[in-house]
Amino acid sequence: MFGLFLALCFSLFVLYSASGQEPDMLVRQISRTGSAFLLMIAVAQIPPRYFAKSSIYLYLIGLVLLILVELFGDISKGAQRWLNLGIIRIQPSEIFKVVMPLCVATFLARGNLPPKLINTIGAFIIVGIPTILILHQPDLGTASLVAVAGFICIFIAGLSWWWIIIGAGCAGAALPLLWNFVLHDYQKQRVFTLLDPSSDPLGAGYHIIQSKIAIGSGGLYGKGWLQGSQSQLDFLPEPHTDFIFAVLSEETGLIGFIILMSLYCFIIGRCVYITLNTKENFERILCGSFTFTFMFYVFVNIGMVSGILPVVGVPLPLISYGGTAMITLTICFGIIMSIHTHKKTNFFRKD
Repeated sequence: MFGLFLALCFSLFVLYSASGQEPDMLVRQISRTGSAFLLMIAVAQIPPRYFAKSSIYLYLIGLVLLILVELFGDISKGAQRWLNLGIIRIQPSEIFKVVMPLCVATFLARGNLPPKLINTIGAFIIVGIPTILILHQPDLGTASLVAVAGFICIFIAGLSWWWIIIGAGCAGAALPLLWNFVLHDYQKQRVFTLLDPSSDPLGAGYHIIQSKIAIGSGGLYGKGWLQGSQSQLDFLPEPHTDFIFAVLSEETGLIGFIILMSLYCFIIGRCVYITLNTKENFERILCGSFTFTFMFYVFVNIGMVSGILPVVGVPLPLISYGGTAMITLTICFGIIMSIHTHKKTNFFRKD
């Protein structure tokens, strides 16, 4: 709780500058942060066995919503990702950031570990179906995050290194098919931009070039709060969401980066400690998956803003502006807290 609270307070400090000193945006984020914290505390009170029992139902509901998106979803900026339910407008793919590890952990924990071949294949099928549906929207970023969350569960459960090596070889062999038949033109352009941003400095490469200028110009101490030229003069795209790390680096420099990474390391270290001290397979797989997925989010955002990964639209966890990602993360941390406080054995006993 202490680490998360400090990270969220730090995010408000950075967000005020990144939003162009817009009070309304800050107020909305404070409201969302407060609601997310209350939800996290509520989730932490639920015994983990109830999450395990409800996982299959949540998974099926998520699949139904993804299918409805395919049939009736709203199209925005060339992608069909949102479902309008009248009262609210939701993005069902976000659900699987929580549901995927929950369902795969429940499935694998019911058998012996390491999992047998048939259970491993079953787990990959569970991961593959929603991943393909999300990829078709198209949403490569979310599909990658969901697939990684599911794969981490299988890896923690004891997947043989031989299967990992074979899978990596098959994935490498399938890259030409992925490039020619799966990736869209704008996704291919992101790869070209990653390799050479200067080839189109005013077009596809503009975002990365401006971001790297902002990060590099921060130096050791930064230019000062509210003094960043790239962010304050609107050179940076989406400074309050995907590229907020560039704003932080420009205004607070290496010192601000060290503070942020220290907070992340504290949160991750605490989650790893909880994972290592769990007694049940379900708890260990689920905690480990949430922890490594959170690490993956941090790596992908900082990597893409720094120009070492393609831009995939992944926000910086706990820092970027937004409600959906915040709620998803706090639910994950709430489940980890629940596992830590409800240390019971015989998870899958028949009641």
